[in-house]
Amino acid sequence: MNFHIETERFILREFRETDVDDLFEMDSDPEVHRYLGNQPLKSKDQVFEYIGAVQQQYKDFGIGRWIVEDMKTKECLGWSGLKYETSHIDQSKYYDLGYRLKRKHWGKGIATETSEAALDFGFHCLHIKKICGVAHVDNIASNHVLQKLGFTQTKDFLYEQEPCHWYELDRKF
Repeated sequence: MNFHIETERFILREFRETDVDDLFEMDSDPEVHRYLGNQPLKSKDQVFEYIGAVQQQYKDFGIGRWIVEDMKTKECLGWSGLKYETSHIDQSKYYDLGYRLKRKHWGKGIATETSEAALDFGFHCLHIKKICGVAHVDNIASNHVLQKLGFTQTKDFLYEQEPCHWYELDRKF
């Protein structure tokens, strides 16, 4: 898959094996995994497995998370985008919006800007009717991003014994 979307400040592109160091920097940070089950990655082998899984999603579903690259510096800041979920929570199949960034890039509007591009792609190019999102109830920043994007919280649930909010956004046309 050769994927490329530009926002005002960022490039969204497919995962590559050359992203391993940046993704390990992000996913080995305990604070990044605070609301993700508190299991930061311990080895780059785990990152290679994750990259392979995302690349397989591109093949299987034509969509998967995208690397967020700074347009000016070309630094990999994290990832953002859509994922087709086939077995997660209590929904059988749905499109999930997600984002994860290196801690040093939190609070700069990156998740919002890149998520807007992902939603536009999902609704206008893939013609998805509904996109969902999940955030731990205590993850104020992630909940704020989903609400700012127009998602509606429809329920609360436990995921791996952690309280989460479930959000939905319907295509408006």
